[in-house]
Amino acid sequence: MNAILAVFGFALIIITMILLMKGKISPVVVLISIPTVIGLLVSYVAAFMGGEVPVGQVFRTVTDFIKTGVGTTMNNAVLLMFSVLFFGVMSDVGVFDVIVDALLKKAGNNVVAITVATSVIAVIGHLDGATVTTVLITIPALYPIYKRLNMRTHTLLALTAASMGVMNLVPWGGPTVRAATVLEMDANELWMSLIPIQAVGLVCSIGLAVILGLAEKKRGAGLASAGSIQADGTKDENVDSKRQELLRPNLVWFNGLLILVLIVSLVFDIAQSYVLFMMALALALIVNYPSMKMQDSRIKSHAAGAILISATMLAAGAFVGILDGTGMLEAMTNVLLSLIPDFLGKYVHIIFGLIGLPLGMVTGTDAYFYGIMPLVIGVGESYGVTGINTALAMLLGKNVSLMISPMVPATFLALGFVDLDLKDHIKFSFKYLYIISVIMVFSGVLLGLIAI
Repeated sequence: MNAILAVFGFALIIITMILLMKGKISPVVVLISIPTVIGLLVSYVAAFMGGEVPVGQVFRTVTDFIKTGVGTTMNNAVLLMFSVLFFGVMSDVGVFDVIVDALLKKAGNNVVAITVATSVIAVIGHLDGATVTTVLITIPALYPIYKRLNMRTHTLLALTAASMGVMNLVPWGGPTVRAATVLEMDANELWMSLIPIQAVGLVCSIGLAVILGLAEKKRGAGLASAGSIQADGTKDENVDSKRQELLRPNLVWFNGLLILVLIVSLVFDIAQSYVLFMMALALALIVNYPSMKMQDSRIKSHAAGAILISATMLAAGAFVGILDGTGMLEAMTNVLLSLIPDFLGKYVHIIFGLIGLPLGMVTGTDAYFYGIMPLVIGVGESYGVTGINTALAMLLGKNVSLMISPMVPATFLALGFVDLDLKDHIKFSFKYLYIISVIMVFSGVLLGLIAI
């Protein structure tokens, strides 16, 4: 039965990723329909082969898997909805124009300076270890600059993803805590061993910023586009009349303070993130657009993107719920481990470190750390590889995949802000992030932190 589960599991992942990459079907449809169909098929096969679940209970069981998976993403889905609405309103009132103008005056048309600043801002923004917060700090503020300087938004997302992936190794970030939990050790102790490799990753992310900045410059970026900026870096005053009606220049101080208070509240975790965004959105609308007509107009203008992102997040929960609940995830891992020849057994941690990025990208964070990692650690120990060596290699290999995974809320939040398709984002960013991932794994080996 394990072989059948594995075949169905690999089929599920391959079909899902192909459809997502082709971009011809909505991610919501793909992440709900494909796992549901395959989940029902594999469950019925198991039932007919004498499994624990009777045939008559298969449908209900699969729906329970979906319910469990969706339940794990519910809070994030609500968070995504209200955060998109809030920052949409903040963009409408023009609060980010101040940041944009300041950076433009400082960097002028220096594209490389902008890309390096992107990495630095993402690193600083991720000091709290929260992926969604980093996206909310970085993308809305820098996106207008990229548009004005005719820079690709692919570059903005790739640099944010790289910096976020490296910084997410901090002990208050999710992956390190999960790995430490599996190892039954203190997260801070685990992070201390990762600091030298994290430094290498930070150098890589800045280096990538320079490389992509030079590539953008070669494409002609940095030249004034569509008359939106003058040669001295100042804005053209010929602004669209509808846009002008929405601006609230006299309330810049209030909106800036509101964003600052919100971010500080998120960092110190004084309440549920989505509750904070709900309150901030309500306050922003009351102060900036007092009339009900304007409030409804602003919500409706951003509602489509907010609903789509939240629905995709919930659908991703259904995918993970079925993959894990049916046993396909465990069966797939066992098959992968069985394919490793005995003479490579002592390198199992390195192998899984090198495939950590694509594997973590398609399985999601919890499934990777709580489902796959313990199995690999067990196999590694049978070949003399200590658990911490396996955990370090797998953690470093996977972590940079954070913002190209369809299973991570921050991915869809970032895509929603820049109106970019998932397939285009993955096609552009994957190669750069994978290179950083491999460099970090081998840096661990060279520094003697990962034994071989």
